[in-house]
Amino acid sequence: MAARFASRLSHVGQSVLGGLGNISYGSLRTSLDCTWNNFLSQQQQQRTFIQMRTVLKVVDNSGAKKVMCIQAMKGKKGARLGDTIVASVKEAHPNGKVKKGEVVYGVVVRAAMQRGRCDGSEVRFDDNAVVLLDKQGQPRGTRVFGPVPHELRKKKHLKILTLAEHIA
Repeated sequence: MAARFASRLSHVGQSVLGGLGNISYGSLRTSLDCTWNNFLSQQQQQRTFIQMRTVLKVVDNSGAKKVMCIQAMKGKKGARLGDTIVASVKEAHPNGKVKKGEVVYGVVVRAAMQRGRCDGSEVRFDDNAVVLLDKQGQPRGTRVFGPVPHELRKKKHLKILTLAEHIA
């Protein structure tokens, strides 16, 4: 009985695939495989906290280009928007204030992980970015490039908001 039912299903499948006209079974299978691979790649690109060894873009004119997070100062999982991190400079401009290999403090001003707002909307950026700070908590650069979220106001980083070009 079960074998007969399975054979009927295979005949139904063949008649459906046979009735597609110009589309062959191989091209249909290839398109399904591509769709499945796209789904898997989207699942693997899950946006997470900024944690140890995350490389971030520096968006001020302090002289650094990229930094790698050493430690998030708050929380066990990692850092989010407005959190302070300890980082190591990986790439720097030749005559900047910051040199390669220097350990610096920074505030996360853009994060790829989404964050909910009070009004129900969510804010998410395309990249992870940081503004470098000195020991007193003041920005080392004199300009901040790109959008900066207004959530930094709650975290008491008003100086960064005043230097920013655009507040998102």
